[in-house]
Amino acid sequence: MPSQYTYLALMLFTLAGPLFLSFEKNVAYSKKWKYLPVPFFITTVYFVIWDSLFTRHGIWSFNDNYILGVKIFLLPIEEWMFFIFVPFACLFIYESANFHIKKDYLQKYAYHINAVILIIISIVAVLNIHKIYTAFNFISAAVLMAYVQFILKPHWLGRFYVGYFFSLIPFFLINGVLTYLPVVRYNNAENLGIRLITIPIEDTIYCLFLLLMNVIMYEWLKERAKK
Repeated sequence: MPSQYTYLALMLFTLAGPLFLSFEKNVAYSKKWKYLPVPFFITTVYFVIWDSLFTRHGIWSFNDNYILGVKIFLLPIEEWMFFIFVPFACLFIYESANFHIKKDYLQKYAYHINAVILIIISIVAVLNIHKIYTAFNFISAAVLMAYVQFILKPHWLGRFYVGYFFSLIPFFLINGVLTYLPVVRYNNAENLGIRLITIPIEDTIYCLFLLLMNVIMYEWLKERAKK
């Protein structure tokens, strides 16, 4: 039976594990919380504007049966939580992977991986420029990835992709529920129509873009603090 607490419960579930484990002494994620407000604020502003416009124009919508009903700029309050709780959890995964996987296995391949994804999503975006979610999502991610590839050239890119790949595990779990019920409904005329079980394939790039935005600022603030 539909419950108005479904989306809220999913967000609290997303937060609970990383929050509880933040005080574990080895990863010590809680000591890095001071670097989170700036990335979270900037990405939240960006994605709230994006989400609000897409909701207004029917690119996607939210099922009232699964949300509390409190909306700000057309977005459920749970969606606002999404832009804080999901990056919080993903950055915890990123830091945990950095600690537990000592060797940077993707260091030699990171820029190749980045370049391949960049080229693929750029081509797909151009060929599907009329599909708004696909085009806007892929072009936005491609611009940021091009900045990383050719200008920023960070030493942590290999570790980012390890963290991203691990983040896809809870992503498929949480987003799978959101799209199966569905809590979030997509206008398939505005995407490729390719689903990973019930998840639009575009959401994997949406996740990559959201995490990469946060990691860029997060790592910059950490390196600045060291200096």
